[in-house]
Amino acid sequence: MKKLLAMMLVAIMALSMLNGCARSDSGATEKKSTEATSNESSGSKTIGMVIKNPTTEYIQGFIIGAQKVCDKYGYELKVVDGQADSMKIMDAIDNFILQGIDAFILAGAEDLKTLVPGIERLNEENIPVYAVDTCPEGGHVDMFITNDIVASSAKAAAQMIEGIKEKNNGEVPEGVIIEITGSLVDMYTTDCNTGFMSVMEQYPQLKIVQGEGHWNNDDSYARTADLLTRYGDEVVGVYCHTPDIMGSGVVSAIEAADKNPADYFISGICIGAEGLSLLKEGKLYAVVEQPALDMAGKCVEYIHMMFEGEQIPQVGDVIEEEGALWSPAKVIENEYAESGATMILESPLVPQECPVDDERLYENVIAK
Repeated sequence: MKKLLAMMLVAIMALSMLNGCARSDSGATEKKSTEATSNESSGSKTIGMVIKNPTTEYIQGFIIGAQKVCDKYGYELKVVDGQADSMKIMDAIDNFILQGIDAFILAGAEDLKTLVPGIERLNEENIPVYAVDTCPEGGHVDMFITNDIVASSAKAAAQMIEGIKEKNNGEVPEGVIIEITGSLVDMYTTDCNTGFMSVMEQYPQLKIVQGEGHWNNDDSYARTADLLTRYGDEVVGVYCHTPDIMGSGVVSAIEAADKNPADYFISGICIGAEGLSLLKEGKLYAVVEQPALDMAGKCVEYIHMMFEGEQIPQVGDVIEEEGALWSPAKVIENEYAESGATMILESPLVPQECPVDDERLYENVIAK
């Protein structure tokens, strides 16, 4: 698996270099028809995929999940690192169109509005558009596959409160909660904060102080250290939006202050290999897993269905699979794009609902 991942990352770097080519007029490309796309042989299909950071575990999960299903059907997967830069993403889209891709997956971006013209160009070419992690805020997206970020954040925040209660004889004392956010321009950050605050609003005795972690451990360390210095013993809990890429920074800042991370009931959503280790060490308290492999794999499965002329799940459907951590998954209207559907996968709270060594967690799949 590690050898496969290394080969993928090399390919991504090569494709990213090609992404630097000057943008061409998308109107000069030959428009595909939906009927023609459906009737081509399955093995000749190419899927273009944009990611935002190939070194991040959940992004690696997206790549592995998509590649596994592409291999199943004989499709080619082309992956480009968009570096969360809307202009780079739109350049990648233009290049994909020129290359004649048959479907597109957006697997990570931050400014979801400025890249909409690129999505609209894909729509004009009748190229199916799928998204995981975050969704374009415009254009048509055939399916946005995600877990419920708001509900997951609320679940993790509620568990953090339970930890605080256990430490304080069943009560929630007056105090400060440090909230380490992702990038504030990101839709994902907004949803994380919404779920977190839906729980915190029930406890007016808690003061929320916020530090922007920018989806990295260095900024998360600095913001946590600053806030710990400012509020000291008033801090009773720490909520980290995504411990998979910010948890180590938070934990290191607490330890540098000669404090015990376990005393702050650090919780959030998205585990990653990094977060899994911290959970095993007892330094993270409760984290909701993001089913990364299944998200990207399902994108390719539904793209395949479209190639075969089959109907993909529709709004109102409930998709179930026995033994799957993501099941049941509801299909609802897409609240971000102009049209299309959203599939909401279930997510377990680890370790409270699912042990850290569960083989179904994508982090354990990658480790193998």
